[in-house]
Amino acid sequence: MEKAYKLEFPYEKEGSIFVNCCGLAKTEPLHSFGPAVKPHYLIHFILSGKGIFGIHGKKYPLDAGNGFLIAPEELAFYQADEQEPWTYVWVGFSGTKAGEILEQMGLTDHHPVFQSEKTDELYSIIREMMEYNTFGLANDLRRNGLLGIFLATIAESAVFHGKSEEDKGNTYVSKAIEFIQKNYCNPIKVTDVADFVCINRSYLSTLFQNYIKMSPQQFLTAYRIQKACELLQITDLTVESIALSCGYQDPFVFTKAFRQIKDISPSGFRKEHKAGNITLKKENLEQLDNLLSKL
Repeated sequence: MEKAYKLEFPYEKEGSIFVNCCGLAKTEPLHSFGPAVKPHYLIHFILSGKGIFGIHGKKYPLDAGNGFLIAPEELAFYQADEQEPWTYVWVGFSGTKAGEILEQMGLTDHHPVFQSEKTDELYSIIREMMEYNTFGLANDLRRNGLLGIFLATIAESAVFHGKSEEDKGNTYVSKAIEFIQKNYCNPIKVTDVADFVCINRSYLSTLFQNYIKMSPQQFLTAYRIQKACELLQITDLTVESIALSCGYQDPFVFTKAFRQIKDISPSGFRKEHKAGNITLKKENLEQLDNLLSKL
């Protein structure tokens, strides 16, 4: 048997991410679930005791401070220990962004286990979530807001079991590139990129060299020049305006960077393009697109 306090919210059916259910349980020895499936994402976090979690033919022995994810329609099994049965909190959730958020955190059905030292905090969040247990917009917003805090607490504190260094490195590079793509028009530096992905500049440079064979600064410059080429071709903006639009505060620095990559000045590029006589240097544009497609 299981002593459980459980709340379900069946009327919530849409949104980017929302709570389906939550609860707290103190289990009896050998209490088990499955093998069976759930219709939504479900995260358990173990407060005390121990047990076994099984999915995709793998078994994970877990104890206090560990958590595990069950994805929708994935066959899973978990069982409390005979001598030290576990006590855990859980939250079930759905939404159009739920899977994407979990993947960004590093939690997937193939990497479903994590560890966190934020036991008291995670417990308190679920207990507070259970207090907002009646129908109404205010309670919906508070409950779903607490779900975001619960996931954020895991994301900032958790160690994800089974995630290789290669997986982590690829994630850092992908997020750094995404940051550059969104912010190339601002006067960002490589240190800003490194700060965004929460690693030091030296490690970021090593990862970029390993994955795309160029430094973060080379990629940032090449991406800015790629965007400058597009503006030179499709607009009549001045070179100074294009420099500012691509993150360069000084048009002379922009022109120097452009010439180093294109072997031609921005105004010369525009003139040759309009004459239908432009030749692209092979390190640029198409090569950048090919690199991005591989990440």
